[in-house]
Amino acid sequence: MLRNVAVILLPGTTVFELGVLCEMFGSDRTAEGFPGYNFAVCTVDGGPVQTESGFGITPGHDLAPVEDADLVAIGPYDIDRDLPEAVLAALRRAHERGARVMSVCTGAFALGAAGLLDGRCCTTHWRYTERLAQRFPAAKVDPGVLYVSDGRILTSAGTAAALDAGLHLVRQEHGSVVATMLARRMVVPPHREGGQAQFIESPVRAVECETLQPVLTLVLETLDQPHTVETMAELAHMAPRTFARKFRAETGVTPHDWLTGQRLLLARQLLEDSPLGVDAIAERTGFGSAATLRHHFSHRLSTTPQAYRGTFKSLPV
Repeated sequence: MLRNVAVILLPGTTVFELGVLCEMFGSDRTAEGFPGYNFAVCTVDGGPVQTESGFGITPGHDLAPVEDADLVAIGPYDIDRDLPEAVLAALRRAHERGARVMSVCTGAFALGAAGLLDGRCCTTHWRYTERLAQRFPAAKVDPGVLYVSDGRILTSAGTAAALDAGLHLVRQEHGSVVATMLARRMVVPPHREGGQAQFIESPVRAVECETLQPVLTLVLETLDQPHTVETMAELAHMAPRTFARKFRAETGVTPHDWLTGQRLLLARQLLEDSPLGVDAIAERTGFGSAATLRHHFSHRLSTTPQAYRGTFKSLPV
């Protein structure tokens, strides 16, 4: 049963993620019927750390509470700095004795440095998933989810995903009734649909080509037209196979992947900023039908057009 919770602070930590952990596990709500925890925020020596926002936090606890914690959480930090060996050793000992270990955002890099992600599924903020995979090749990094629970290791994506991961942990420890009550108390959804893929700014990398740029520009201006590899190759005055090889060499993706990504990007913009229905958006973006749009939305973004609009639709000023 989850009783003792210790949060390790490192230089460069972000205040929001720390606040989420404090709100979820550090606020005493026992009078309202919620479980209570012995909660401690720790640094290596109990002294201050500088936050990303430029001010310091002095928790007053060194790493001693980590040794008895049922849950050890570590938040974001400056991942370009070397971690103290004392922190890495404390994380390893916590895992070895059966404690849960949770990372928020780039805190996953600390778990990787401690060797706790080897062979495990994990995630971090979408901006850093590639870097996490490169730094820790034995880890199985999933860039499209809000959190991953692999055994007693729980990793979450950026910022508000800490709430989703925390509620998942509460649901595992105390049941869905308590998790739902806590979500209502914090005025957040008990379970958020979709993954962090839907928060990425662009579904494909920005493309600038020397020889194919005029074709790309024309296609972007006419996404509602039935473009194919063959029609784009014709615009470039190339054979389809030659065009496909040239396209991948210059952009890093296939023509089909690029075209689908750009259509989804336009669909997202229309869902956010226009009153058009899903059928009209499917036609405007070249998908042809709402069913096709929903298929690609689900495959690429792990959500539906309706759910995406409900989350991101611009509000009138």
